[in-house]
Amino acid sequence: MKRIKLDLRKKYEHLYSPSAKEVQVIEVPRLRFLKVDGKGAPESQAFHDAIQTLYGLSYATKFGLKKEGIDYPVMALEGLWWTLGSTVRFDAQARDKWNWTLMMMQPDAATAERFRAAAAEIRRKGKPVGAFRIEDFQEGLSAQIMHLGPYSAEAPTIEKIWGFMDENGYAPNGKHHEIYLGDPRRAAPSKLRTILRQPIK
Repeated sequence: MKRIKLDLRKKYEHLYSPSAKEVQVIEVPRLRFLKVDGKGAPESQAFHDAIQTLYGLSYATKFGLKKEGIDYPVMALEGLWWTLGSTVRFDAQARDKWNWTLMMMQPDAATAERFRAAAAEIRRKGKPVGAFRIEDFQEGLSAQIMHLGPYSAEAPTIEKIWGFMDENGYAPNGKHHEIYLGDPRRAAPSKLRTILRQPIK
């Protein structure tokens, strides 16, 4: 059997290694994501369940493909955020009005059919799987920066992106995007690394 080793993080390294000091502009291509939609603060049960669904399906599909000779690391958790009543500017303080789409990038071999099969297998084992979808997503031109520290302290870094946009003649062109490179279960809040991204035009 021919073995294929994929590493999306390495392939798209320029999307996942921004500076923590200054905002940079990048072009984000069309990528495939497994997605779960919801609303409310991250402490909610819905948020916890969405993460469980994403990781459960991603690892089940990965292990299935590995048996067929295709191996790859599971990608980082990501989230699109917007405030109820506005899909343009994300209000980091209005927690009760937050809407989100949690997602994880997937290789092309991870098809919708494979995820449906993985979901059926997980449910057969008596474990829950929430609603999900697999789809391509292209942000295009975007501004991003690395936020170092706790999630609760992101507001000034988000404002730095908006200040950069105002100074350079850019307007928002999509939802606030966060990519969680640190694991809050293992790292101190001060050590967390989160990419903050805003599609622009």
